[in-house]
Amino acid sequence: MLVVMLLWTAIPFYWMITTSLKHDKEIYGYEATLIPQRPTLANYATVFRETPYLLYLRNSVVVAVGSTVLSMVIACLGAYAIARLNFPGRALLARGLVFTYLVPTSLLFIPMFAMMSVLRLMPFCTWLLMGYFKSVPVELEEAARVDGCNRVSALVRVVLPMSLPALVVVTFFSFTHAWNEFLYAHVFTSTTGARTVTTGLVNFMSQDVFFWGPLMASTVMSALPPVLMFLLFQRWVVKGLTLGGVKG
Repeated sequence: MLVVMLLWTAIPFYWMITTSLKHDKEIYGYEATLIPQRPTLANYATVFRETPYLLYLRNSVVVAVGSTVLSMVIACLGAYAIARLNFPGRALLARGLVFTYLVPTSLLFIPMFAMMSVLRLMPFCTWLLMGYFKSVPVELEEAARVDGCNRVSALVRVVLPMSLPALVVVTFFSFTHAWNEFLYAHVFTSTTGARTVTTGLVNFMSQDVFFWGPLMASTVMSALPPVLMFLLFQRWVVKGLTLGGVKG
């Protein structure tokens, strides 16, 4: 059963990669081919020739890295406050982080535009880190505070190093979400110079006409950074999710 599910999941990726390597005649021909008869990189060349792809790539890196850093800082401080500090409404706030996912995405356009913020993943980051921070023994923080650390120093020197797997997971999901964001990026960017890699895909869509070769080539290249990031940190991501399920 797992093999069947794996094959079913891999089919779209296989079709995307093979289509990016096909000529137009082979893509639009009557007889579908599972393997490119004459593999070509012409579609990839078209992407760089017809669009400012490197500019889109730079914008995506800036947005993804910036969103990840902001999400990490805000999520760490928020999760630590909920996990350690006693203040009125703490339990209600913790539940509210989960309830935010019940709000339809379309209803968030106006407040998101007003706040100039696209950190929709932040509640998930805070919720995940909160479970880890609660698992760190309070005695370690108290010992650090006796030695002269304040709350922030105890967080940086004691809690964060012991929550490294969770930090890796949060970083991965935050980066992936920001990198793959299309809806908000497409609505809020009005100029070509501000587009990201995902919003640049619309260059190969014209009403009901899709230029499948360049479109799939651009999609393959846009999918590479998150995939490579997961392969590099796979052990930490799996460990963080597993321990998070136990500790949370």
